[in-house]
Amino acid sequence: SEAFEILKMANQISGSSSCNGRSSSLVNGARNAWDMLNEEEALPRITTSCSDLDKILGGGISCRDVTEIGGVPGIGKTQIGIQLSVNVQIPREFGGLGGKAIYIDTEGSFMVERALQIAQACVEDMEEYTGYMHKHFKASQVQMKPRDILENIFYFRVCSYTEQIALVNHLDKFISENKDVKVVIVDSITFHFRQDFDDLAQRTRVLSEMALKFMKLAKKFSLAVVLLNQVTTKYTEGSFQLALALGDSWSHSCTNRVILYWNGDERYAYIDKSPSLPSASASYTVTGRGLRNSSSSSKRVKMM
Repeated sequence: SEAFEILKMANQISGSSSCNGRSSSLVNGARNAWDMLNEEEALPRITTSCSDLDKILGGGISCRDVTEIGGVPGIGKTQIGIQLSVNVQIPREFGGLGGKAIYIDTEGSFMVERALQIAQACVEDMEEYTGYMHKHFKASQVQMKPRDILENIFYFRVCSYTEQIALVNHLDKFISENKDVKVVIVDSITFHFRQDFDDLAQRTRVLSEMALKFMKLAKKFSLAVVLLNQVTTKYTEGSFQLALALGDSWSHSCTNRVILYWNGDERYAYIDKSPSLPSASASYTVTGRGLRNSSSSSKRVKMM
C-alpha cells in the first residue's frame, strides 16, 4: 500500500509536468548495452606491478568494481593492498590514474615502512622509464617523490565492527571531499566479524549491507574497492578444506574474487569468480621492491 501511494503521487507529479509543457517520465535511468560496453572497456585499471597478474586481471584491478582477494596468512594479501595504494597514484602521463588511496586497517597489519619502500621503488621505476623514453621519444619528468605518495594514502585504523560499520557509512562524505580517491582497501573485511559476532544471521545482514555500500561507492565515484579476506576450514565432500571466510552468502557480494595460494614455493593468484574474466592463474612474487613477476621458468600464465 505504501508503494502504491508513492507511485500514485509520482504519476500526479508526472502528469502535472506534462500539462506545463515539459516532458516527464516516471521511470528514468535506462541505458543501452552498447554504451555500457564502451564504458566498461574504457574503465581505468590499477596495475599490480606484476604483469602476469595484470594479464589475468584484464590489465589490473578494475575501477567501479568490488574485488575480493583472499588467501592464507603470509601469502601477500597486505603486500598487494599496500602495492595498490601506491600504484593508484602513478600519474596519468605514465599510464596511471593519478589518484589517492583509502586504507582501512582492521588488523594492524599496515606497515608504513613497507609503504615507503614500495613508494621509493615506484618512483625509481618511473625515473627508469623516463630515462628510456628520453633516448627514443620525448618524456615527462618525474615530479612525484616518495613523501608525496605517503601523504596521499588516507589511513584508518578500526578496532571493532561498530567502528568499521560507522567508517563505511562515512566514506561517501569523505570521498566527496577528497575527489581524487580512486581505491578503497579494507585489510581485512573479515577480522572483527569473525571475532565478535555471535548472531550469524545478523552478521550476514550487516555484511550484505556493507557490501552494497561498497558497490554504490565504486559506481558513484568510479573507484576500485579491494576487500582482503582470510581463510577458514570448510567441510566439503567428506573432508575439511580451506575456503575464504564469511560463508557462501558473502561469496556473492563482490564483483570479482581472487584466491591466493601456494604451489610448492611459488605464490599463485587464481581468478575464482568474475563476470567478465576467464578463470586463470598466474604466479607472482613479493620482493623488497613490491610485487613482481615470478623469476622461475613456470611463471607464464596458465589458463584453467
